Amino acid sequence: MQIHWTRAKGAPMIEGMSEPVVPIIGAEPEAPVDYRLDTTDTLGGVIDVLALQPFTTGRQPYARVKRLDRVRPDAPLRPPGARVLRAVREESRDALLACGDGWTLRAVRWRGGSGTVEVTAVSDELAAAVVEQSVRDAVEAAAEPDRVEMGFWHSGSHGAQRRKRSIATTSWSEIRANYPATTAAAVDRLAAVRAADVTGRLILLHGPPGTGKTTALRALAGEWSKWCQFDCVLDPDELFGNPAYLMEVAVGEEDEDEEDRRWRLLVLEDCDDLIRAEGGASTGQALSRLLNLTDGLVGQGRDVLVAITTNRPLSGLHPAVVRPGRCLAQIEMGPLSRTEAAAWLGTTDGVPENATLAELYAIRDGRAAEAPRPSAGTGFYL
Repeated sequence: MQIHWTRAKGAPMIEGMSEPVVPIIGAEPEAPVDYRLDTTDTLGGVIDVLALQPFTTGRQPYARVKRLDRVRPDAPLRPPGARVLRAVREESRDALLACGDGWTLRAVRWRGGSGTVEVTAVSDELAAAVVEQSVRDAVEAAAEPDRVEMGFWHSGSHGAQRRKRSIATTSWSEIRANYPATTAAAVDRLAAVRAADVTGRLILLHGPPGTGKTTALRALAGEWSKWCQFDCVLDPDELFGNPAYLMEVAVGEEDEDEEDRRWRLLVLEDCDDLIRAEGGASTGQALSRLLNLTDGLVGQGRDVLVAITTNRPLSGLHPAVVRPGRCLAQIEMGPLSRTEAAAWLGTTDGVPENATLAELYAIRDGRAAEAPRPSAGTGFYL
């Protein structure tokens, strides 16, 4: 393999750098592979390329990959006695290249707490053993019962990325009084759902901003924690505009043990444009991919649910989204009546009609004058 360094077109010359190509790593003559790096590449990218060398040349034809969440800050992510060849600390990650007798390892630790260990080796057994040694005691204990682990997806320069966070949650019974009686009854039924009860794969929470849609989803994550993993997609427009990103999120991890595999709920917040009735051509294509994920071929390979929050009323949503059989639940997250709001506040003084949860918190905390009613285009993420 030969790795060449070149100057990117238009980039300034670096003093002392030869023009235009300088080989920096020798090749195995029996299997030449040519990689080119230029001044737009990062130091971490060099490690990514160097880690490919033993595998591409065939010297170490076996590979194992292990993805981790909740990586301990002090975990070395390599076996004892490994020889470190390269180490880079970047803004978003730390990358390490190490080797031993018959194997090479690339370890990446992301700032969000997740990580990856990749090992190539002369045998599959050796690769598996090195991975096992590298990840031993590398992961922190699972979250406490009053917290729930939620994944956060986004598409970046290195493709689809998933970071896991332990977020605070409250049981549904503790916050039930924050919602109108009809809404609370609907969430009661949804919270009681278990894997065997799943029919439709789409959950719609619709209503004005500040009515507690996200708070209800956090509580639902706790209620479903034993059978369903919650993942929040931070860039839903990119998800349904990029088929490769959609497939990565929809398929998820394939190395889970079958007995430990859980359903997954993808949370898409404030997706008004995606599911509105009057969407254009680009919206129509994204909507088609959403529907294919919920009950088409894409969703059949994995147990995936989709929860969408929107400020639009049900009448403003695309009929394909709300057709019978598609939704596991359609819940209107509306404001509380004056009677319900007075019971929540414990007083009848200054209680508005049809108060949102955000408004009630503002009144309770003495901030009512600072918290005007929001327009339909803003969310309180409550």
